[in-house]
Amino acid sequence: MKLLTMAALLALPLMAETWTDVPIVDVACSAKVKSNPDAHTRDCAMKCEKSGYAIITPDGNVLKLDEKGNQEALAALKASKKTDHLHATVTGDREGETIKVKSLKM
Repeated sequence: MKLLTMAALLALPLMAETWTDVPIVDVACSAKVKSNPDAHTRDCAMKCEKSGYAIITPDGNVLKLDEKGNQEALAALKASKKTDHLHATVTGDREGETIKVKSLKM
């Protein structure tokens, strides 16, 4: 019986996580701006779009966005009027150091 219960639990999909109001930066600049991500500019993030995008979690981890997340981040950056202090709320499944994005809102 315990094996069936364990198998059933393992078969359940993982619950999506949500990171609320976290800095969003381009991957190329993530290490450089990690200590002060709010100073990272929208212009720089757009110029470095080919590197992809990431969030910086409250505990200082850099989590890259998957392809869908990169597309959503770029669209949000293009639509934004902000020049810095770029924050987003991201929902998705964490797979190692990457988020498989379900939604991204700036």
